[in-house]
Amino acid sequence: MLFRAFHRKLHRTLRLLGTDAKLPPVVGTEKVKELLENAATFDDIKPTGGGTDSEWATLPYVAGTYISRDQSKKANRPKIDPRETNVILFPGQGTQYVGMGSKLLKYPGARDIFALANEVLGYDLLKICIEGPKSKLDQTKYCQPAVMVTSLAALEQLREERPNAIENCFATAGFSLGELTALVFAGAIPFDKGLRLVQIRAEAMQLASQQAKGAMATVLFGADGRIGEACKEALNWCIEKGIEGPDCRVANYLYPGCKVLAGNEEALRFLEANAKRFNIRRIKRLPVSGAFHTELMQPAVEPFAAALKKIRIEDPIISVHSNVDGKCYKSAGHIVGQLPKQIVRPVKWEQTLHIMYERKQGEHFPRTFECGPGRGLKAILKQVNAKAWDTTLNVEA
Repeated sequence: MLFRAFHRKLHRTLRLLGTDAKLPPVVGTEKVKELLENAATFDDIKPTGGGTDSEWATLPYVAGTYISRDQSKKANRPKIDPRETNVILFPGQGTQYVGMGSKLLKYPGARDIFALANEVLGYDLLKICIEGPKSKLDQTKYCQPAVMVTSLAALEQLREERPNAIENCFATAGFSLGELTALVFAGAIPFDKGLRLVQIRAEAMQLASQQAKGAMATVLFGADGRIGEACKEALNWCIEKGIEGPDCRVANYLYPGCKVLAGNEEALRFLEANAKRFNIRRIKRLPVSGAFHTELMQPAVEPFAAALKKIRIEDPIISVHSNVDGKCYKSAGHIVGQLPKQIVRPVKWEQTLHIMYERKQGEHFPRTFECGPGRGLKAILKQVNAKAWDTTLNVEA
């Protein structure tokens, strides 16, 4: 029922667009304000008639640590054999690669999704995905729509090969950008409007990155790692250098002993130069253009929130977990209030996985499908819950 509803909306929009559809062109250098005013109303494609390496227990979990809180109470679970149910996860920015989506074109539904995406965006997204160049695909304004569309196109392969996997899906989540993909999949946001929303999010975040040059890096550390102290000293270093409004913090909680730190470029350089002092075993830069999920992204919140309010949001058909706290969205209103916070708040992916997969001893786990480019979410799940990982499959774009 879930995927059929998504398909009906998709093909109805395709029919409405047709070959003569006139959509406002998207100019790479246009300002977010103009993009918001001209592209966020969605009136041009509206039917005219009828009917994802501050602290949240970020101290690493020492081997053998028992988490006494029952995180499963924060998740909605069907009262049937878990082995008959499925969870679908969607990746975020950073998983893109030139050539992604090409092997999905043998599925008619995937071709339809790319065709609609090209119409909505006003440029050939599929060509960028397949041909690049990498320097262009890696730009936030192209990367975010590309990852979202290829992730949804990957669902077509899953539908063809395992139709029950979608029909029996009871919960979904996505890493950062992937959360919007999950909301589209769950029927809370129509595909065309969700893609425009991602476009606005990407443009706004790219402009925010240009205002304050930031960076992100994955860090690996042991029980003696002092991540909180490292971020605090890096922040003080920036203040001493006279940098206005600096930030440095945990941006992504991945798994015990692995997090992503983000902040001003100078803060990341400080961390790289002083890694050993804080018992950081390894630090590696991410191929992104800004310090996402930090206060440096604050300029992107207002245009995104304004665009979100112009869309008619529906209650999700299945449970969708929020990156902000790992809990399920309660309603459409909850989405409108919570989703903009995700831009400046850390992605609590590790906590989300605890909520989704924590089980009493002896209980079975649902089958999990990671849909989209890369295999990162499956790898993270192995570090958080190896038993849940045993029944996880990739549907790679």
